[in-house]
Amino acid sequence: MLARRRKAIRSGVVVEDAFGAGQVQGEMPVAEAKVRAAWLYYVEGLTQEQIAEALGLSRIKVIRMLAAARSEGLVKIRIDARSARQAGLERGLVTAFGLKEAVVVPAARDAASVSALVGYAAGLWLSDKLTDNMSLAVGWGQTLHLALRGMQPRQVEAMSVVSLLGGLTHSRSINPSAVARRVADMFGADCFQLTAPVFVSNPEIRDALWREPTLRDLLDRARAADVALVSVGDLVPDSTLFREGLLPQSDLAGLKKAGAVGDLVCHFIDAEGELVDHPVNRRIMAVSPADLRGIGLVAIAAGGAHKEHAIRAALRASAAKVLITDEGAAEALLAGSAKQATEGAERERRHGQ
Repeated sequence: MLARRRKAIRSGVVVEDAFGAGQVQGEMPVAEAKVRAAWLYYVEGLTQEQIAEALGLSRIKVIRMLAAARSEGLVKIRIDARSARQAGLERGLVTAFGLKEAVVVPAARDAASVSALVGYAAGLWLSDKLTDNMSLAVGWGQTLHLALRGMQPRQVEAMSVVSLLGGLTHSRSINPSAVARRVADMFGADCFQLTAPVFVSNPEIRDALWREPTLRDLLDRARAADVALVSVGDLVPDSTLFREGLLPQSDLAGLKKAGAVGDLVCHFIDAEGELVDHPVNRRIMAVSPADLRGIGLVAIAAGGAHKEHAIRAALRASAAKVLITDEGAAEALLAGSAKQATEGAERERRHGQ
Protein backbone atom coordinates (compact mmCIF):
# COMPACT_ATOMS: atom_id res chain seq x y z
CA MET A 1 0.00 0.00 0.00
CA LEU A 2 1.34 3.42 -0.92
CA ALA A 3 1.78 5.50 2.18
CA ARG A 4 0.70 9.09 2.48
CA ARG A 5 3.51 11.62 2.90
CA ARG A 6 3.24 14.74 4.98
CA LYS A 7 5.67 17.58 5.54
CA ALA A 8 6.09 20.21 8.25
CA ILE A 9 9.04 22.21 9.58
CA ARG A 10 11.00 20.31 12.19
CA SER A 11 14.56 20.44 13.41
CA GLY A 12 17.57 18.38 12.50
CA VAL A 13 17.16 16.65 9.16
CA VAL A 14 14.32 16.53 6.67
CA VAL A 15 12.16 13.48 7.11
CA GLU A 16 9.09 12.79 5.01
CA ASP A 17 6.68 10.89 7.19
CA ALA A 18 4.82 7.93 5.65
CA PHE A 19 1.77 6.97 7.68
CA GLY A 20 -0.23 3.79 7.79
CA ALA A 21 2.54 1.33 7.00
CA GLY A 22 2.06 -1.26 9.71
CA GLN A 23 2.85 -1.44 13.40
CA VAL A 24 5.86 -1.98 15.64
CA GLN A 25 6.08 -2.38 19.41
CA GLY A 26 2.47 -2.24 20.43
CA GLU A 27 0.59 0.61 18.79
CA MET A 28 3.50 2.53 17.21
CA PRO A 29 3.23 2.50 13.39
CA VAL A 30 6.31 1.53 11.43
CA ALA A 31 6.33 4.97 9.80
CA GLU A 32 6.31 6.71 13.19
CA ALA A 33 9.12 4.48 14.41
CA LYS A 34 11.16 5.48 11.35
CA VAL A 35 10.62 9.17 12.09
CA ARG A 36 11.60 8.73 15.73
CA ALA A 37 14.64 6.65 14.86
CA ALA A 38 15.72 9.34 12.38
CA TRP A 39 15.39 12.05 15.01
CA LEU A 40 17.33 10.10 17.59
CA TYR A 41 20.12 9.16 15.18
CA TYR A 42 20.58 12.27 13.04
CA VAL A 43 19.61 15.03 15.47
CA GLU A 44 20.26 13.79 18.99
CA GLY A 45 23.25 11.68 18.02
CA LEU A 46 22.22 8.46 19.75
CA THR A 47 23.89 5.22 18.75
CA GLN A 48 21.93 2.45 17.09
CA GLU A 49 22.09 0.49 20.35
CA GLN A 50 20.65 3.42 22.31
CA ILE A 51 17.87 3.87 19.77
CA ALA A 52 17.03 0.18 19.92
CA GLU A 53 16.72 0.42 23.70
CA ALA A 54 14.68 3.63 23.55
CA LEU A 55 12.18 2.23 21.03
CA GLY A 56 12.14 -1.32 22.35
CA LEU A 57 13.42 -2.76 19.07
CA SER A 58 16.34 -4.93 18.05
CA ARG A 59 19.49 -3.24 16.76
CA ILE A 60 19.05 -5.01 13.41
CA LYS A 61 15.56 -3.54 13.04
CA VAL A 62 16.88 -0.07 13.85
CA ILE A 63 19.62 -0.44 11.22
CA ARG A 64 17.02 -1.46 8.64
CA MET A 65 14.75 1.44 9.57
CA LEU A 66 17.58 3.98 9.24
CA ALA A 67 18.61 2.48 5.91
CA ALA A 68 15.01 2.58 4.69
CA ALA A 69 14.65 6.18 5.86
CA ARG A 70 17.60 7.15 3.68
CA SER A 71 16.67 5.05 0.64
CA GLU A 72 13.04 6.21 0.68
CA GLY A 73 14.09 9.84 0.82
CA LEU A 74 12.81 10.42 4.34
CA VAL A 75 16.19 11.75 5.47
CA LYS A 76 17.55 14.72 3.58
CA ILE A 77 18.90 17.82 5.33
CA ARG A 78 16.57 18.37 8.24
CA ILE A 79 13.62 16.65 9.85
CA ASP A 80 10.68 18.00 7.92
CA ALA A 81 8.02 15.65 9.22
CA ARG A 82 5.72 15.04 12.11
CA SER A 83 4.45 11.84 13.56
CA ALA A 84 0.75 11.36 14.18
CA ARG A 85 1.43 12.07 17.85
CA GLN A 86 3.12 15.40 17.12
CA ALA A 87 0.36 16.45 14.73
CA GLY A 88 -2.28 15.64 17.33
CA LEU A 89 -0.49 17.63 20.01
CA GLU A 90 -0.12 20.59 17.66
CA ARG A 91 -3.85 20.59 16.90
CA GLY A 92 -4.60 20.33 20.60
CA LEU A 93 -2.40 23.29 21.48
CA VAL A 94 -3.88 25.46 18.74
CA THR A 95 -7.38 24.74 20.03
CA ALA A 96 -6.62 24.99 23.75
CA PHE A 97 -4.67 28.24 23.59
CA GLY A 98 -6.16 29.98 20.56
CA LEU A 99 -2.90 29.81 18.61
CA LYS A 100 -2.34 30.36 14.91
CA GLU A 101 0.36 27.72 14.84
CA ALA A 102 2.05 25.17 17.08
CA VAL A 103 5.26 23.28 16.35
CA VAL A 104 5.95 20.21 18.47
CA VAL A 105 9.26 18.36 18.29
CA PRO A 106 9.71 14.80 19.59
CA ALA A 107 10.51 14.18 23.23
CA ALA A 108 14.23 14.41 23.99
CA ARG A 109 16.30 12.27 26.31
CA ASP A 110 17.33 15.11 28.67
CA ALA A 111 16.85 18.82 29.38
CA ALA A 112 19.83 19.88 27.28
CA SER A 113 18.45 18.02 24.28
CA VAL A 114 15.04 19.67 24.76
CA SER A 115 16.61 23.12 24.42
CA ALA A 116 18.62 22.00 21.40
CA LEU A 117 15.66 20.51 19.55
CA VAL A 118 13.18 23.27 20.38
CA GLY A 119 15.78 25.90 19.54
CA TYR A 120 16.63 24.30 16.21
CA ALA A 121 12.94 24.09 15.31
CA ALA A 122 12.50 27.75 16.27
CA GLY A 123 15.35 28.71 13.96
CA LEU A 124 13.79 26.83 11.07
CA TRP A 125 10.36 28.31 11.78
CA LEU A 126 11.74 31.84 11.86
CA SER A 127 13.76 31.36 8.66
CA ASP A 128 10.59 30.46 6.79
CA LYS A 129 8.63 33.45 8.17
CA LEU A 130 11.04 36.24 7.26
CA THR A 131 10.14 38.47 4.32
CA ASP A 132 11.45 41.72 2.85
CA ASN A 133 10.77 44.89 4.86
CA MET A 134 10.10 42.89 8.03
CA SER A 135 11.09 43.99 11.51
CA LEU A 136 12.02 41.24 13.98
CA ALA A 137 12.36 41.52 17.75
CA VAL A 138 14.34 38.84 19.57
CA GLY A 139 14.72 37.85 23.19
CA TRP A 140 17.45 35.69 24.64
CA GLY A 141 18.21 32.52 26.60
CA GLN A 142 19.67 29.11 25.94
CA THR A 143 16.85 28.06 23.60
CA LEU A 144 17.16 31.16 21.42
CA HIS A 145 20.94 30.88 21.42
CA LEU A 146 20.52 27.34 20.05
CA ALA A 147 17.94 28.59 17.54
CA LEU A 148 20.83 30.14 15.63
CA ARG A 149 21.82 26.63 14.54
CA GLY A 150 18.52 26.11 12.79
CA MET A 151 18.39 29.40 10.92
CA GLN A 152 18.92 29.25 7.17
CA PRO A 153 21.05 32.30 6.19
CA ARG A 154 19.88 34.34 3.19
CA GLN A 155 19.52 37.96 2.16
CA VAL A 156 16.27 39.58 3.30
CA GLU A 157 15.84 43.08 1.89
CA ALA A 158 15.20 46.03 4.20
CA MET A 159 14.94 43.80 7.28
CA SER A 160 15.71 45.00 10.79
CA VAL A 161 16.42 43.12 14.02
CA VAL A 162 15.93 44.70 17.43
CA SER A 163 16.91 43.24 20.79
CA LEU A 164 14.13 43.16 23.36
CA LEU A 165 16.42 43.63 26.34
CA GLY A 166 19.67 45.11 27.51
CA GLY A 167 23.01 43.39 27.42
CA LEU A 168 25.38 41.75 29.86
CA THR A 169 28.69 43.13 31.02
CA HIS A 170 29.89 39.55 31.46
CA SER A 171 28.56 36.27 30.06
CA ARG A 172 30.04 32.83 29.67
CA SER A 173 27.97 31.92 26.64
CA ILE A 174 24.77 33.87 25.98
CA ASN A 175 24.47 37.62 25.55
CA PRO A 176 21.25 39.24 24.27
CA SER A 177 23.21 41.64 22.09
CA ALA A 178 25.14 38.77 20.52
CA VAL A 179 21.95 36.86 19.68
CA ALA A 180 20.42 39.88 17.95
CA ARG A 181 23.66 40.66 16.09
CA ARG A 182 24.07 37.10 14.82
CA VAL A 183 20.47 36.92 13.62
CA ALA A 184 20.95 40.21 11.77
CA ASP A 185 24.17 38.96 10.17
CA MET A 186 22.48 35.80 8.92
CA PHE A 187 19.87 37.76 6.99
CA GLY A 188 21.77 40.90 6.04
CA ALA A 189 19.62 42.99 8.37
CA ASP A 190 20.16 46.20 10.31
CA CYS A 191 20.58 45.55 14.03
CA PHE A 192 19.29 47.77 16.83
CA GLN A 193 20.47 46.99 20.35
CA LEU A 194 19.45 48.21 23.76
CA THR A 195 22.78 49.64 24.92
CA ALA A 196 22.18 49.36 28.65
CA PRO A 197 22.56 46.59 31.23
CA VAL A 198 19.59 44.26 31.41
CA PHE A 199 19.49 44.77 35.20
CA VAL A 200 20.31 48.13 36.76
CA SER A 201 20.79 49.02 40.41
CA ASN A 202 17.46 50.68 41.12
CA PRO A 203 14.21 51.92 39.54
CA GLU A 204 15.46 55.51 39.38
CA ILE A 205 18.33 54.53 37.07
CA ARG A 206 15.96 52.48 34.92
CA ASP A 207 13.53 55.38 34.56
CA ALA A 208 16.34 57.79 33.72
CA LEU A 209 17.71 55.47 31.03
CA TRP A 210 14.30 55.06 29.43
CA ARG A 211 14.10 58.84 29.12
CA GLU A 212 17.15 58.81 26.84
CA PRO A 213 15.95 59.53 23.27
CA THR A 214 18.01 56.74 21.69
CA LEU A 215 16.64 54.15 24.09
CA ARG A 216 13.10 55.47 23.69
CA ASP A 217 13.53 55.08 19.94
CA LEU A 218 14.64 51.49 20.39
CA LEU A 219 11.67 50.77 22.64
CA ASP A 220 9.34 52.18 19.99
CA ARG A 221 11.02 50.01 17.34
CA ALA A 222 10.55 46.91 19.45
CA ARG A 223 6.90 47.68 20.12
CA ALA A 224 6.30 48.14 16.38
CA ALA A 225 7.99 44.88 15.31
CA ASP A 226 6.21 42.57 12.90
CA VAL A 227 7.42 39.39 14.60
CA ALA A 228 8.93 38.63 18.00
CA LEU A 229 10.70 35.42 19.00
CA VAL A 230 11.09 34.91 22.74
CA SER A 231 11.74 32.13 25.20
CA VAL A 232 10.60 31.42 28.74
CA GLY A 233 12.58 30.73 31.90
CA ASP A 234 11.41 28.84 34.95
CA LEU A 235 12.30 29.41 38.60
CA VAL A 236 15.07 26.90 39.21
CA PRO A 237 18.71 27.42 40.17
CA ASP A 238 19.87 26.26 36.73
CA SER A 239 17.71 28.66 34.71
CA THR A 240 19.69 31.04 32.51
CA LEU A 241 19.25 34.14 34.69
CA PHE A 242 20.61 32.42 37.77
CA ARG A 243 23.11 30.13 36.06
CA GLU A 244 24.71 33.10 34.27
CA GLY A 245 24.91 35.03 37.53
CA LEU A 246 22.59 37.84 36.46
CA LEU A 247 20.59 37.37 39.63
CA PRO A 248 21.74 35.84 42.93
CA GLN A 249 20.35 32.46 43.90
CA SER A 250 19.01 34.14 47.04
CA ASP A 251 16.36 35.92 44.92
CA LEU A 252 14.67 32.62 44.08
CA ALA A 253 12.83 32.27 47.37
CA GLY A 254 11.54 35.83 47.31
CA LEU A 255 10.34 35.55 43.72
CA LYS A 256 8.50 32.32 44.46
CA LYS A 257 6.93 33.87 47.55
CA ALA A 258 5.74 36.76 45.38
CA GLY A 259 3.98 34.21 43.16
CA ALA A 260 6.39 34.05 40.22
CA VAL A 261 6.30 30.91 38.07
CA GLY A 262 8.79 32.02 35.43
CA ASP A 263 10.24 34.90 33.48
CA LEU A 264 9.43 36.36 30.08
CA VAL A 265 12.06 38.73 28.65
CA CYS A 266 13.54 38.85 32.18
CA HIS A 267 10.25 40.01 33.72
CA PHE A 268 8.92 37.67 36.40
CA ILE A 269 5.27 36.73 36.01
CA ASP A 270 2.70 34.79 38.02
CA ALA A 271 0.43 31.99 36.84
CA GLU A 272 -1.99 34.51 35.34
CA GLY A 273 0.74 36.19 33.31
CA GLU A 274 0.84 39.30 35.50
CA LEU A 275 4.03 40.92 36.77
CA VAL A 276 4.76 39.97 40.37
CA ASP A 277 5.43 42.61 42.99
CA HIS A 278 9.16 42.16 43.50
CA PRO A 279 12.09 44.63 43.43
CA VAL A 280 13.74 42.81 40.51
CA ASN A 281 10.83 43.69 38.22
CA ARG A 282 11.39 47.39 38.90
CA ARG A 283 14.99 47.53 37.65
CA ILE A 284 14.83 45.71 34.31
CA MET A 285 15.89 47.28 31.03
CA ALA A 286 13.72 45.24 28.69
CA VAL A 287 10.52 45.42 26.72
CA SER A 288 7.66 44.43 29.03
CA PRO A 289 5.21 41.56 28.50
CA ALA A 290 2.50 44.19 28.00
CA ASP A 291 4.54 45.68 25.14
CA LEU A 292 4.81 42.25 23.51
CA ARG A 293 1.04 42.11 23.20
CA GLY A 294 1.14 44.91 20.64
CA ILE A 295 3.61 43.15 18.33
CA GLY A 296 2.15 41.67 15.16
CA LEU A 297 3.08 38.02 15.79
CA VAL A 298 4.71 36.71 18.96
CA ALA A 299 6.27 33.24 18.97
CA ILE A 300 7.38 31.48 22.14
CA ALA A 301 10.05 28.80 21.95
CA ALA A 302 10.31 26.78 25.15
CA GLY A 303 10.15 23.12 26.08
CA GLY A 304 10.23 20.62 28.89
CA ALA A 305 7.29 19.41 30.96
CA HIS A 306 8.83 21.16 33.98
CA LYS A 307 8.13 24.49 32.26
CA GLU A 308 4.40 23.91 31.89
CA HIS A 309 3.34 26.64 34.33
CA ALA A 310 5.92 29.12 33.03
CA ILE A 311 4.90 28.55 29.39
CA ARG A 312 1.19 28.81 30.22
CA ALA A 313 1.80 32.08 32.05
CA ALA A 314 3.92 33.44 29.19
CA LEU A 315 1.21 32.65 26.65
CA ARG A 316 -1.22 34.67 28.74
CA ALA A 317 1.20 37.53 29.34
CA SER A 318 2.30 37.97 25.72
CA ALA A 319 -0.83 36.94 23.79
CA ALA A 320 1.53 34.79 21.71
CA LYS A 321 -0.01 33.11 18.68
CA VAL A 322 2.81 30.64 17.98
CA LEU A 323 4.26 28.05 20.34
CA ILE A 324 7.32 25.98 19.49
CA THR A 325 7.80 23.26 22.07
CA ASP A 326 8.36 19.55 22.67
CA GLU A 327 6.07 16.61 23.30
CA GLY A 328 6.66 16.66 27.05
CA ALA A 329 5.62 20.28 27.48
CA ALA A 330 2.75 19.93 25.01
CA GLU A 331 1.29 16.97 26.88
CA ALA A 332 1.66 18.75 30.23
CA LEU A 333 0.01 21.90 28.88
CA LEU A 334 -2.93 20.00 27.44
CA ALA A 335 -3.36 17.90 30.57
CA GLY A 336 -3.33 21.06 32.67
CA SER A 337 -5.93 22.71 30.43
CA ALA A 338 -8.15 19.64 30.61
CA LYS A 339 -7.89 19.65 34.40
CA GLN A 340 -8.75 23.34 34.58
CA ALA A 341 -11.76 22.80 32.32
CA THR A 342 -13.00 19.93 34.49
CA GLU A 343 -12.55 21.93 37.68
CA GLY A 344 -14.31 24.92 36.11
CA ALA A 345 -17.26 22.79 35.05
CA GLU A 346 -17.49 21.36 38.54
CA ARG A 347 -17.53 24.83 40.08
CA GLU A 348 -20.29 25.88 37.67
CA ARG A 349 -22.28 22.80 38.58
CA ARG A 350 -21.98 23.50 42.28
CA HIS A 351 -22.84 27.16 41.78
CA GLY A 352 -25.98 26.19 39.91
CA GLN A 353 -27.24 23.93 42.65
